Amino acid sequence: WLFLSSYRMAAWDLSVTVEDLGPDAPPIVISVTSDLHIGRVILDVVQKTQLQRDWSDHALWWEQKQQWLLRTAWTLEKCGIHADAKLVLTPQHKPLQLGLPNGVTVRLCACFSRAVFHTVVEICKVLNIRHPEELSLLRPVEVKKKKKDKDHVQNIYDLTDVSLTSGRFFMVFVKVGFVEAAPQGVQQDDTLWLRFKYNTFYDLEPKYDAVRLTQLYEQARWAILLEDIDCTEEEMMLFGALQYHISKLAQSESQNRVSGIEDLDCALQSLELKLEGDKSGTTDMIVRDTPYFLFRATRPTALFLARPLQYFRVLGEKCTASRKGTDCPHKLPSGSDVSPDVNVAGQKFCIKLLIPAPEGMNELYLRCEDEQQYSQWMAACRLGSKGLTLADSSFQREKKSIQSFLSMQRSNSGDQSAQTSENINTFSLLSPRYQKKYKAKQLTPRILDSYQNVARLSMTEAILKFLQIWQALPDFGISYFMVRFKGSRKDEVLGIANNRLIRIDLGVGDVVKTWRYSNMRQWNVNWDIRQVAIEFDGNINMAFGCVTADCKIVHEYIGGYIFMSTRGRDRSDTLNEELFHKLTGGHEVL
Repeated sequence: WLFLSSYRMAAWDLSVTVEDLGPDAPPIVISVTSDLHIGRVILDVVQKTQLQRDWSDHALWWEQKQQWLLRTAWTLEKCGIHADAKLVLTPQHKPLQLGLPNGVTVRLCACFSRAVFHTVVEICKVLNIRHPEELSLLRPVEVKKKKKDKDHVQNIYDLTDVSLTSGRFFMVFVKVGFVEAAPQGVQQDDTLWLRFKYNTFYDLEPKYDAVRLTQLYEQARWAILLEDIDCTEEEMMLFGALQYHISKLAQSESQNRVSGIEDLDCALQSLELKLEGDKSGTTDMIVRDTPYFLFRATRPTALFLARPLQYFRVLGEKCTASRKGTDCPHKLPSGSDVSPDVNVAGQKFCIKLLIPAPEGMNELYLRCEDEQQYSQWMAACRLGSKGLTLADSSFQREKKSIQSFLSMQRSNSGDQSAQTSENINTFSLLSPRYQKKYKAKQLTPRILDSYQNVARLSMTEAILKFLQIWQALPDFGISYFMVRFKGSRKDEVLGIANNRLIRIDLGVGDVVKTWRYSNMRQWNVNWDIRQVAIEFDGNINMAFGCVTADCKIVHEYIGGYIFMSTRGRDRSDTLNEELFHKLTGGHEVL
């Protein structure tokens, strides 16, 4: 016979603060053993409160460790909890004030126990915003309030009654518009901003994306007004005219928010060609026309530094450089990046090209003589970058779209006499640079001049046109970080775009090297020395450490953009949350 003696673990007292009892209520003390499960601890605490309510959303928060105890089947011993642990029984969903780009604040319940990404997904369900993977939460910048603002009462739209877990959708007809905010440190009723973090917008469809489009518009508008992105004077006047037009339509009582959607086929096709395009076909693209000039232009960068000149000449199908005799290929390789650099008033029609090279990408500029040449070459370059030829049916449509964009920047001084009496608040339409450079009476006629070109657009068309021009700016969607590359003794700038990494010399502001994500073989982060290492095709390796930010943020940007590139129409619309977390938060080689 085998005699087993009964063994009982020693009991000890555990204190748990119950948030529902109020801030002054003493903690509840229960007798526990180390083999007691988290779920049983919650049950014993709830029974001692003698409160009759729904406790299904409650969980234990461990203050010292700043973590939630969500695995109810785990024992206290497995969790590492001892008698000195400070535990709080609190709801997982709590009110949060969400600041939107136009100043509107909504108050809703957000999940504090899940990752930020999951919380953003739930918030986007409430606001009826598709593709929540493009957004994140941002801690607002603290601004000292002026005396006259102390008595200002902010209107807050309360949506706390909307259930996040029920899957209900709530359409918010307001113009709404990112944070590296972890759940830790964010308290109940704190204010966070909702912003687009990843500048790659998939499947924009006015029929389903009313809130998403207006949110994008507001974020883009403030990026222009706050000079977060550089643009020419003509583009600024066009942005101002579009804002003025959209504001007029929004104030009109007879404006129908869904009007004009059926007439947007041409605009949507143009936008779709820019964002995605047809990737079928790999034939060569050869443009035969009069001579053009290919050069690297001197233009202020985001660092306000000028780049050195380097001229190239293109004759027929051959391109020869005037320096060092270097030849350039006549074919634009598939995968090249094409963006405009235009000043209609100054008769400057340039095309910025990023052409794949063995060790990165070469940055070149194509100068055209007039609008006609520019529209043909710009359309041809866009098609060529996608592997298409001039015989493709979309060439004429693309060219007309470009010509339409140029016409919006063309002066219409002869037609503006009827508009000169209109009162325009130029301070709300233009960035401070132009408000200091010109007087309001000088700016008003120029805005009204550009307004003549957009006055017939519907609300949706105007918003789409604003977003299209914003995305076409040369420096659109690039986030800059101060880094130090391995083997270098000086700090440099790393630009992270949606499809490439850009190494910029801080001393002269020149682009040193560009690497595309499509050529990336593997990448990893050494979390001990906080260094990012990347390997590209052709045994090209680079590594850098971050100077002005945590390398985790850079890691999130790169992983997030790689995740965005996996989306496609041939894939399910179900969001692969596991892959997103693996790419943006993993600690192993990917």
